[in-house]
Amino acid sequence: MLVKRLLPVLLFTGLVQLAYAETPVTISSPNNNIQLTVYHRADGSLQYAVTYKEKPVINPSGLGMKLTSPQVSLLQFDLEAADSAVTDESWKPAWGEQSTIRNNYKQLLLKLTDRSGSGIRLQIVFRVFDDGVGFRYIFPQQAKLNHFILADERTQFAVTGDHTAFWIPGDYDTNEYAYYTSPLSKIDASGGGGAREISTRTFFDKHAVQTPLMMKSAEGLYINLHEAALLNYPAMNLVLDKPTYTFSSHLVPDAVGNKAYLQAPFSTPWRTVIVSDKATEILASRLILNLNEPSKIPDATEWIKPQKMVGVWWEMHVGKSSWDYSGGQVGSQQSTRVPHGATTANVKKYIDFAARNGIRGVLVEGWNTGWEDWFGQWKEDVFDFVTPYPDFDVNELQQFAAAKGVQLIMHHETSGSATNYERWMDTAYRFMNQHGYAAVKTGYVGKIIPRGEHHDGQWMIRHYERVASKTAQYHIMLDAHEPVRPTGLHRTYPNWLASEAARGNEFNAWSVGNRPDHETILPFTRLMGGPMDYTPGIFKIKMSTYNPEKKEQVHTTLSKQLALYVTMYSPLQMAADLPENYEARMDAFQFIKDVAVDWDDSKILEAEPGDYVIIARKAKGKNDWFLGAITDENTRNFAETLSFLDADKKYVATIYRDADSAHWQHNPEAYLIEKFIVDYKTVLKIKLAPGGGTAVSLMPAKADELKQIKKYKK
Repeated sequence: MLVKRLLPVLLFTGLVQLAYAETPVTISSPNNNIQLTVYHRADGSLQYAVTYKEKPVINPSGLGMKLTSPQVSLLQFDLEAADSAVTDESWKPAWGEQSTIRNNYKQLLLKLTDRSGSGIRLQIVFRVFDDGVGFRYIFPQQAKLNHFILADERTQFAVTGDHTAFWIPGDYDTNEYAYYTSPLSKIDASGGGGAREISTRTFFDKHAVQTPLMMKSAEGLYINLHEAALLNYPAMNLVLDKPTYTFSSHLVPDAVGNKAYLQAPFSTPWRTVIVSDKATEILASRLILNLNEPSKIPDATEWIKPQKMVGVWWEMHVGKSSWDYSGGQVGSQQSTRVPHGATTANVKKYIDFAARNGIRGVLVEGWNTGWEDWFGQWKEDVFDFVTPYPDFDVNELQQFAAAKGVQLIMHHETSGSATNYERWMDTAYRFMNQHGYAAVKTGYVGKIIPRGEHHDGQWMIRHYERVASKTAQYHIMLDAHEPVRPTGLHRTYPNWLASEAARGNEFNAWSVGNRPDHETILPFTRLMGGPMDYTPGIFKIKMSTYNPEKKEQVHTTLSKQLALYVTMYSPLQMAADLPENYEARMDAFQFIKDVAVDWDDSKILEAEPGDYVIIARKAKGKNDWFLGAITDENTRNFAETLSFLDADKKYVATIYRDADSAHWQHNPEAYLIEKFIVDYKTVLKIKLAPGGGTAVSLMPAKADELKQIKKYKK
């Protein structure tokens, strides 16, 4: 839905004077903090540059494309015309971090013709916002040839020095890496980075990184590079030229080495540069969402319901049960057998737990045949997505869940066989409709079929959109695992609630795990493109609980697991631990029960990538606020003014914090719960243990609570 502001949209068109070679054109952001300059050089080449408050952010950087068919390098142009425009409007997302988003930018559109004589026309459009810049290439309808094969983009991002970077290696197939924090000059992906140990790992350049890429300059500028509206086009990696600190785009190839097949008219994804001198403003940016198209779902979206879920999932990761019917452990070297997890009786336990605690969804993995023969096999037709194991009664569970007011969530692991999944989608989604499943979690572990295609190549980008579109037709919500990293498409397909597309909480169960700084980096990187199904809420921190020989553990305190429900945004949040672990600590589980998943407003209070994040959010349609504060391996102290609260109300602050002795490694499950009366003038002291966090619910106080609960004092 698009809501016009009272201030009318100002739209004007005019010829920008670029008559003389080397004459730059500069447009500024609405608040004049950001300036974009475009250079049309004497040789016909184009460059752009970006400054923030007169400080250089992107030095003059090249633009262009190289085609394989026809064999043309689109690097030198004649400028035919240039149009400019200003837009100021507001729109309401179906769900999100705030109920209304302002879209305010100035635009420059360059209309170009290839100077080499091919006659190919190309356009480049730039939009300059208060929080950054977006630009894209457009192939308009051509006079002759309208079909092109792309060899690669020639887009550059020349940063201004040896910035501190938060990065993961460039890869065509996985983004499940632990983040490195290093100067740009130290980027070297040849050492790995901790990806899931599967055969899809594909390194193509040791100086390549994935987007979103977060950087901090020595001058104190925070810079984020990513893309928006990735549709029918390969994902963009960035390859660093260290001597010049210039990143060049590198698109994911297909099975024969081409990057993309284009048919005019066509627009590439937006290339984005988000910049500020405040880290909090990076997290508050809505630039990527604003560069995506409005919803393509034509009917009403009341069926799209942000929600929490529990599920038959974590118990497989910790080795308590199995995905497959025979009791084998997927990817495990151990020969011991464990019970099958997705049994009718076991799922009923989760449904009962969800119903008792007001949780809407129950995810069930391992319910369907095929799990004995799927992992890493590169087989095309392992799953049919409609045939349950003998111990999983679809009809009985449908009736049981409906009687309890709970909805089951389907799981579709494709084992990388996208072709097989596409053949089954209609049948599988009809099956879901018939049996009361309103949401599906898809998975793409393994090498992609068609053979030679990659998770992040054009073929799979088209596949992910087909899944989003097809699920919308069946009124099904989508949670994609092992896909390409998000680029704001949840605006266009609001049924696409979440994705994994990063190293999630599951790695803590069976690997070296995620370092304590991991969750303080993800909001600045992976989450810039969209919500993440991180699966927080683990209460049993050490995996020795399940096997005395296991050394793995979650690298946070219990209180930090609660805070992640606020700092790691998702409209689909999992209470990931086992019901019995929650039942042993229902006082702490109360926060998970209370915390919202859809918001009217979000305030980024404190943030520093790799160090700490503190966010407060207001629940959709309520006066309830929730605050989450997390840190890395260091203890930290903050004093936060609750000025975002209504001035005429008193609130009950329920504080779930690290105990004084808490430590992510030595004493991770030590926590305290305290209640106080607070108001908008209160300054809340927050102490975070190493690897720790604090979660706070702030709800309007009732008359009896004002009498019974003491006021907060500094």
